[in-house]
Amino acid sequence: MTTPKEVLKLIQDQKIQMIDLKFIDMLGTWQHLTMFQNQIDESSFTEGVPFDGSSIRGWKGIEASDMTMVLDPNTAWIDPFMAEPTLSIVCSIAEPRTGEPYDRCPRSIAQRAVDYVISSGVGDTVFFGPEAEFFIFDDVRFDQNASSGYYYVDSIEAKWNSGRSEAGGNLGYKPRFKEGYFPVPPTDTFQDMRTEMLLTMAKLGVPIEKHHHEVATGGQCELGFKFGKLIEAADWLMIYKYVIKNVAKKYGRTVTFMPKPVFGDNGSGMHCHQSIWKDGQPLFAGDKYAGLSDMALHYIGGILKHAPALLAITNPTTNSYKRLVPGYEAPVNLAYSQGNRSASIRIPLSGTNPKAKRLEFRCPDATSNPYLAFAAMLCAGLDGIKNKIDPGEPLDKNIYELSPEELAKVPSTPGSLDAALEALEKDHSFLTAGGIFSEDFIQNWIAYKLDNEVNPMRLRPHPHEFALYYDC
Repeated sequence: MTTPKEVLKLIQDQKIQMIDLKFIDMLGTWQHLTMFQNQIDESSFTEGVPFDGSSIRGWKGIEASDMTMVLDPNTAWIDPFMAEPTLSIVCSIAEPRTGEPYDRCPRSIAQRAVDYVISSGVGDTVFFGPEAEFFIFDDVRFDQNASSGYYYVDSIEAKWNSGRSEAGGNLGYKPRFKEGYFPVPPTDTFQDMRTEMLLTMAKLGVPIEKHHHEVATGGQCELGFKFGKLIEAADWLMIYKYVIKNVAKKYGRTVTFMPKPVFGDNGSGMHCHQSIWKDGQPLFAGDKYAGLSDMALHYIGGILKHAPALLAITNPTTNSYKRLVPGYEAPVNLAYSQGNRSASIRIPLSGTNPKAKRLEFRCPDATSNPYLAFAAMLCAGLDGIKNKIDPGEPLDKNIYELSPEELAKVPSTPGSLDAALEALEKDHSFLTAGGIFSEDFIQNWIAYKLDNEVNPMRLRPHPHEFALYYDC
């Protein structure tokens, strides 16, 4: 733990002049405000720093726009991408008149979820370990207007460039579709870049583990960091995305966490490992299926029961559902298994170590807001524990080899964002239990997504529609 006094002493000792205050908006993007060091004092960590919240997506109207950023001293790090030495601090949002956490602040919602676990007596610590995949491109262009709409992405290592004339000659090291996991250099062209990404994260306090190329051609990659307590894991994931994008830019590349930017190859997910502990002991280890406890199985039951609604938060974009289709290792089947990666919940092999016992929910993707996604998954699991929801029998068969009759018995994920939002409208009491998510937040979320994402997509002609229908 770091105290406000220690942060202020760091600023003084290192003669840091600029303090960058970061907070997360409703949709999951970091926003920031940079202040001169004399504007920050101990009261900034309790009373906060005022700002206008009316221009933040999905938040307040201009008639009630005053808000405050409350600095978290445990999140301070020197930003490696600023020319002037700058201390970065993550903030939660509070109401300036009452000092209470803002109802729609994702970080505050996550804190309420953790507090609810403790107050309910279920446990005292919740661990999450996200695995976010991404694409590195050399070029990206897109536009949409009244008379045209297109996107273009390119990567020098992509298979579609195997016949292109390139400066100095085309050397031919291009991973084939679905064969990017994981060849050595020179076919893997991003080794040094990923190493720099990983080591930069370590300098910022993220406990790093590994990096590697992923399945898809065209620059799909993943970096790994250790699991952490729910809020710190979400903080680390935001640092992860920030570092990856900025290091890639340094190399003249661009990064996207879109789940499906490339047609015909694997998409990018964010598998989320999770477990609950109490008094230093893991509560998901037991003598039931795959070494799980009854609590863990009930937690799985809660996630599976609420998955259609849950995905409106963990897979919150229209592009999310272009990944969740059969045939690309996507977890479209709402089932659990100790080894089947096509099931939405997998029980990773953990040997005999009970502390490693956990479950992995494979549906989410990194377009989600991690604070909201982690809190929502926890809410679903807690509902399963509270109501002792039976997850049913595990599915240890190869799902892709099931007969049509067998497959018809396995529930699947929603096919679109609007279908997930409809499920959320009907099923969200598991989120509002304990006051974690408010009814206002849920209704605002649904309305925002429909008005700003689902309906605009419905209104616009798609490029493929011209191929299908122009000559009708």
